[in-house]
Amino acid sequence: MKANVFHGKNKIRVEEIEKPRAGAGEAVIRVTLTTICGTDLHIVRGEYPVAPGLIIGHEPVGVIEELGEGISGYNVGDRVLVGAITPCGQCRACLSGHSAQCGHGEGYEALGGWRFGNTINGAQAEFLKVPNAQANLAKIPDELSDEQVVLLADIASTGFSGAESARIKIGDSVVVFAQGPIGLCATAGAKLMGAALIIGIDGDENRLAMSKRMGADVTLDYRDVDVMAEVKRLTGGGADVAIEALGTQQTFESALRCLRPAGTLSSLGVYSGKLEIPYEAFAAGLGDHRIVTTLCPGGKERMRRLMEVVRYGRVDLTPLLTHTFPLDRIGEAYDLFGERLDGVMKVAIRP
Repeated sequence: MKANVFHGKNKIRVEEIEKPRAGAGEAVIRVTLTTICGTDLHIVRGEYPVAPGLIIGHEPVGVIEELGEGISGYNVGDRVLVGAITPCGQCRACLSGHSAQCGHGEGYEALGGWRFGNTINGAQAEFLKVPNAQANLAKIPDELSDEQVVLLADIASTGFSGAESARIKIGDSVVVFAQGPIGLCATAGAKLMGAALIIGIDGDENRLAMSKRMGADVTLDYRDVDVMAEVKRLTGGGADVAIEALGTQQTFESALRCLRPAGTLSSLGVYSGKLEIPYEAFAAGLGDHRIVTTLCPGGKERMRRLMEVVRYGRVDLTPLLTHTFPLDRIGEAYDLFGERLDGVMKVAIRP
């Protein structure tokens, strides 16, 4: 099969490699649509430690090609969506309701378990092997297209979870820092949760326009306004919830400074280096602030629920798929996505 293989910093290429086979408890799907994600860029740029020789990519939609022993309720030919993280459903973390921290029988120590394109071969390929398939294959309703569901595997599951973890209540004011794909899904998630006022922050005009489409009531360009002062003016003293969707010291600190007393900072960013909390922004620990972090929820029940949200018209993520490339031209796709050219939001890849 053809696959996009990582060979080191800024070195990827499409190669012919051996097609995977399904062992006990596993499935192999023929990938019909996948994407390039910001995490893939971090890998290619050498910012995440990934072993050379790994196939990258982690947002897969496909058709079941082969089923291993022990899998029931599925047939070859079924269309399926698979989450970016593949929990086993049986370990301590999974049974405690923290499937994103699945340790595959090792408790919480593994910090997440298997992730496509990070710890196991991923989805930018013609075929993909799915571990713990019984817990991770989500059948796609016939009326939904690949394009309607592919972003549920990671960015929507992650972005929505930022709103869920923040425990947004009906009538809350919410500010979302960074309107990249994850932040846009967090904006949509805040709307789904019942926020009354949603403020999207970015410095890219295309992303600010898309933020309005995804549910933001107000957008602020941080290049033109004092964001913290304007958020406090719009909310009457500070937002109930701030969602940080970039992963930098500046956005984390800005999100914290935009909160009202007893507000919640929901962090979706992945931080490198040292992260500091200014004592005055944190009210010296006396402000009843709540800081939560979230990793992409996976598993077939999570995917089923997200597909139901799409199926009944509560959200439409297809506007985020702005470009499509064949697998053979994935290098061009990475260049376009990495340089944010031509108004790109998300790039779809067809193997």
